[in-house]
Amino acid sequence: MIPVDTTAKSQTESLSFEFDLHHPPEKVWRALTIPELLQEWLLPVVGLKLEPGAAFAFKTQPMPGWDGTVNCRLLEIEAKKKISYTWVVGDMALDTVVTFTLTPTASGTRLSLVQSGFKPEQKQNFGGARYGWKMMGGKLVDLLAKSS
Repeated sequence: MIPVDTTAKSQTESLSFEFDLHHPPEKVWRALTIPELLQEWLLPVVGLKLEPGAAFAFKTQPMPGWDGTVNCRLLEIEAKKKISYTWVVGDMALDTVVTFTLTPTASGTRLSLVQSGFKPEQKQNFGGARYGWKMMGGKLVDLLAKSS
């Protein structure tokens, strides 16, 4: 199961992906909110507190054009249903919002991922984010398949 990119071709402001997962919302939620699990599929996270307004960061190895840090602030959290946070990459002047929404289904969970707030001149960032979420979404699927 790979994530389905549901972004409209004409869209340049937000990316959207849908995952039909054969796992209960509780299990998917843990993968979105437990630092040890986030590190396995997304990025290492520092200072994550699951309360609105809390600041945290994803930190990884720097690479050309990026210091390896994504600064975040939790905007909204509804246990096992929705988590939304800012996704700010200073080196790239990227200031977006990432929202995960979980909907129970007969076979498990539909996970919706939306990253919004790209500016028209950020086509390269938009393309990079699209590639990144496809890759990380695949890692999320693998993680859920192997974890109990």
